[in-house]
Amino acid sequence: MTNPVQGAQVVGRVASLLRLVGRKPEGSSIAGLVRESGLTRPTVHRLLRSLAAEGLLDHDARSGNWILGPEIFLLGSVAAARFPFEDLARPSLRRLAEETGESAFYSIRRGQETVCVLREEGSFPVRSFVLHEGVRFPLGVASAGTAIMAFLPDDVQDAILSGWDHHAGSFAAGHSVDVVRRNLERTRLHGFAVNPGLVLEGSWGMGAAVFDQLGRPVGALSLTGIEPRFRPERQEFLGKLLMEEAHRITTVLTRSAGAV
Repeated sequence: MTNPVQGAQVVGRVASLLRLVGRKPEGSSIAGLVRESGLTRPTVHRLLRSLAAEGLLDHDARSGNWILGPEIFLLGSVAAARFPFEDLARPSLRRLAEETGESAFYSIRRGQETVCVLREEGSFPVRSFVLHEGVRFPLGVASAGTAIMAFLPDDVQDAILSGWDHHAGSFAAGHSVDVVRRNLERTRLHGFAVNPGLVLEGSWGMGAAVFDQLGRPVGALSLTGIEPRFRPERQEFLGKLLMEEAHRITTVLTRSAGAV
């Protein structure tokens, strides 16, 4: 009989590897997965082979990377009906991209992370490529994660900040606790978050939180681009647009919950 603890541990490891592979469209190398997962190479290799056998992952022979497999697409297609992000956020993303020229994104909160689920490219020819569908950031990192974390209960924020280096991982170097605290305070004061190139130098972002019927931050709209497009004199304009569209989505979520 399988030990329940061991079984749960395997499930956790599999889920972690799937999330890591799904962070980038081009997938990840086995060396990168070993480094990021903290698992041994033999363990990672065994799990990857098992996932590939089930169609959940594929191995790209040209790049050597592991990428998401066809079964993930099929499962996602079925699950999409339960999570209508396209209907919910696409209109707002289009308006933001058209009015600003910047690339617009919708991210949701998943535990202690944000996950980008939708994007709409802007017309401005020079873009930032830090964010795309499937990218995950720890809460408090990047504009969407800052916008969401700023409106979480104080005790939740304190718990995250108390273990910040572990929580932020590789992003901790550019996001010290003091910097994050100041960003959270400014976000609460102004209603929108600003990421001044902390994830990637020269790549700026701004975000505004979306709330559910209980007032909990469950997602965020964001805009990304190069630094000159996010000068202080333009931030108020961009922040106003973000908050207006975030309020639209919040209203839809609230009404939908009330109709249930």
